[in-house]
Amino acid sequence: MTKPHRPRPANLQKALRASKPAAPSASSPTTRPATAPTRPSQPGARISRRAADRLRAGHLWVYASDIEHLEAAPDDPPALLPVADNRGLLLGTALYSPASQIALRLVSREELDEPAWLALLESRLRAAIETRRRLLNHETDSCRLCFSEADELPGLVIDKYGPLAIVQRLTRGLLTPGVAEVCVRALRDGLAPTSILERPDPRMRELEGLAAPDLAPLWAADTAAPLASTQFHLNGLAFHYDANAGQKTGAFLDQRLNYAAARTWARELGTTGRALDVCTYQGGFALHLASVCQRVTGVDTSRASLEVAERNLAANQAQLSAEVDWVEADAFDLLRGWSDAREQFDTIVLDPPAFAKSKRAVEGALRGYKELNLRALRMLRAGGLLVTCSCSHHVSWTDLEGAVASAAADAHRRVRLLERRGAALDHPVILNLPETEYLKCLVLEVE
Repeated sequence: MTKPHRPRPANLQKALRASKPAAPSASSPTTRPATAPTRPSQPGARISRRAADRLRAGHLWVYASDIEHLEAAPDDPPALLPVADNRGLLLGTALYSPASQIALRLVSREELDEPAWLALLESRLRAAIETRRRLLNHETDSCRLCFSEADELPGLVIDKYGPLAIVQRLTRGLLTPGVAEVCVRALRDGLAPTSILERPDPRMRELEGLAAPDLAPLWAADTAAPLASTQFHLNGLAFHYDANAGQKTGAFLDQRLNYAAARTWARELGTTGRALDVCTYQGGFALHLASVCQRVTGVDTSRASLEVAERNLAANQAQLSAEVDWVEADAFDLLRGWSDAREQFDTIVLDPPAFAKSKRAVEGALRGYKELNLRALRMLRAGGLLVTCSCSHHVSWTDLEGAVASAAADAHRRVRLLERRGAALDHPVILNLPETEYLKCLVLEVE
């Protein structure tokens, strides 16, 4: 039995071409209107079935390897592209990054022109800001205002540090004057910052093939002397911020609730003698523990970070009871030497940088996590508190817990899970976007 003939789908440009239906001739019957609306002729991308299925399941990314057909001027690529599946059916509109492995980031399930996109951007950004306002109070005046894909604004990250707003536009399609104007307007209306600054992410700009942004503020109340450094507050503690220094946008706001949890658990378990914060950066965990512990040591490889940590210590000295010291050292080398020397601690925090920035790096990352946790477990007193973190998306909960369990077996320690924790609420996790769940924090009691 032969199958009925099925016409092949037109290519993307034909699928998206807008042409008015031809008027019926006198000799032909009146034609029925097309079932799909016609669209203007324009560039676009047709993607693989696998990529289309991923978008229909709620994800927002299309990798360059999944683009089957592309019509866009190589010398002047557009910021926005309509996206269709391999049959030519429209899937939506995406930001286009010609140099990135993530070539398309979907911003709408509809077809949008630039004015419609900017209106949608402003609506979503205002909603994101309003959602975060409820997290702010006299003890915490800083948070992430916009978290990229988690707020349906791929590539846009905005953080608030006290009176400063720090913007990162991490994909080429966002680098338009209209996007900058929308960000400034929404931030000024929603929060009235003193300065709105743009800060580059060197790694992302390399991946996206972007030039460094203009260092001039996007907006400043005082144009002659725009504010670029300030003091901000998390959980009642003061921290220094400088827009021209530090990692990411300058601090790790995602750990805010985990800082407080470490302090609470140390107090609850009575592990308030000697505490160690490994990879302390600018003293986040260390200073929170210093309000309940007798002695706290913070370790980091960066002298510049430890100098800021010392300034943060001075800013909070009146409310901290602990003796605090900072050690500039490689965490692996230091913990190996201290564990061999049988140093003892009541509380240890491990908050290393991302060990696995790709799937290929996971195996090596797990060896690193196991080694750090093994050394920490050998130094904890019975009944001690271990707070161990991973900020690698590619390292799953199962991976991290397996590495710690293996370390516990080698150290001959029994470890009880008290809590699994993630990023603070201003870094929401979207179930359709697994990349939004990257920070993992285990709170453990070690027998």
